[in-house]
Amino acid sequence: MKKTFHFPLSTFNLLLSSFLFLVAACAPKSPTTLTVMTHDSFAISEDVVTAFEAANNVDVVFLQSGDAGTMLNKAILSKDAPLADVMFGVDNTFLSRALEADIFDAYQSPGLSDVPADFVLDSSFRALPVDYGDVCINYDKKYFEENNLVAPQSFEDLAKPEYNGLLVVESPATSSPGLAFMLATRAWFGDGFLDYWQSLKENGVVVVDGWETAYYTNFSASSGQGPQPMVVSYASSPAAEVFFASEPLTESPTASIVASGMCFRQIEFVGILKNGQNRDLAEKFVDFMLSKEFQEDMPLNMFVYPVNQTAQLPEVFVQHAQVADQPASITYEDIAANRDTWIEAWAEVMK
Repeated sequence: MKKTFHFPLSTFNLLLSSFLFLVAACAPKSPTTLTVMTHDSFAISEDVVTAFEAANNVDVVFLQSGDAGTMLNKAILSKDAPLADVMFGVDNTFLSRALEADIFDAYQSPGLSDVPADFVLDSSFRALPVDYGDVCINYDKKYFEENNLVAPQSFEDLAKPEYNGLLVVESPATSSPGLAFMLATRAWFGDGFLDYWQSLKENGVVVVDGWETAYYTNFSASSGQGPQPMVVSYASSPAAEVFFASEPLTESPTASIVASGMCFRQIEFVGILKNGQNRDLAEKFVDFMLSKEFQEDMPLNMFVYPVNQTAQLPEVFVQHAQVADQPASITYEDIAANRDTWIEAWAEVMK
């Protein structure tokens, strides 16, 4: 005789619940979203980001937030309910402001073991270095050759009559490289830097609001018709000229003036924003930014140098970019204490 087994309803419901729990547990989890606040100049290869996303089951969203100063303002104003989990792009001219506003959580990434101590400006590890670049004067080689003129090799040279009207700079009140260049003059001349700017003014220096205008409109080597053959830019700009040239070049049409003290070294930092929702993933992303993979991808995207000393530079950097052996020396604490005062005094001289 065939036997039939009857389960109590409660037992059946328990088995069904257990089965559904196991199905849910085994199902792939939806990716978590990690938001990274950056300045507008941030760029990285899509495949590099995709690899991080796949390895960590995460969707990375980059929140571009204006220039470094604007981005920092947004982060400070929203620090109780942050707009992102991680912020990248504060440099050493704004570092003290970020630290004083206490917007970052401390995190000593293991990736720092490959970073020289000179780049680690925050001993509390709230802001970790990611890249660096030297702000300096770039010049149009062709102009100087055709005019039988030697490129200046010092700040003092720039005030000489033969260079009258040949230099365009960005305002330190509105431009990061403009501020960096002004700080280099402050480091070199000390309290006399305003007298130096008066001499530049008398020698026809041209001041514009931002780097794009200076480089792509005023600079003769870029536009081909700009009135100034010298511009405040970056020591990596000659490499960019070669990399982006419409026709292959064996030599850059521009060069940088990297004489002692004439360049200011900008270092950019990343930090984990306080009160964020994804601390573990934020730490992993910081580690990722310091990894060899990420560091080697940066140069041809943002034309900056990696801080990870194991990262290899692309050949175009090796051949055409320059690094200042003795950049201007000025601490971020000194910048913090005097930045606004120096800018206001500069503006008074240059009005």
